[in-house]
Amino acid sequence: MPASTPRQIDVLLDQYSESHLNHTNELIHLVCVPLIVFSLLGIIWWIHPLAALAVSVAALGYYFQLSRPFALGMLAMTVAMLGLLYAMPPLTALPVSIAIFVTAWIGQFIGHKIEGKKPSFFDDLRFLLIGPLFVLGFFYRRLRLAY
Repeated sequence: MPASTPRQIDVLLDQYSESHLNHTNELIHLVCVPLIVFSLLGIIWWIHPLAALAVSVAALGYYFQLSRPFALGMLAMTVAMLGLLYAMPPLTALPVSIAIFVTAWIGQFIGHKIEGKKPSFFDDLRFLLIGPLFVLGFFYRRLRLAY
C-alpha cells in the first residue's frame, strides 16, 4: 500500500515548526502572533473597515483551502478582532495598532534570537499566514481538536 501524501497544511506547519522549537520562542509566538494579526487588521481598519474585511475574507479563503477546522478557528478570531476594532473609539485604532505592531515584532525577533534561527517568512512569505495557524494549532492540540 503506497504511503499517503501529507496534507499541505501539515507540510507547512512542519516547516514552520523547524524554526520554532525553543519553548521560550514558542511562548513569545503564542502572544505576539495574535497581537500582530490584530494590529495589522487595525492598521488596515484605519484605512477603511471594508479593506480590513476584504483582507480577512481573502485570508480565510486561503485557510479554508488548507483546513476547515483551522479556517473556522481563524474565523472566530477574526470576528472577535474586527469586533474589538469596531468597538474602539475611531481615533485610537491607528496609534494603538502601530504600538502593538512594533512591540509584537520586537518580541518576535527576540524570540528568534533566542531560538537562533531566522523567521520562517524570510524564506517563504506564506509563513506570515501560517504563523496564526501555528498558534491556533497549539490550542487545538491542548483541547484535543483535530485540524
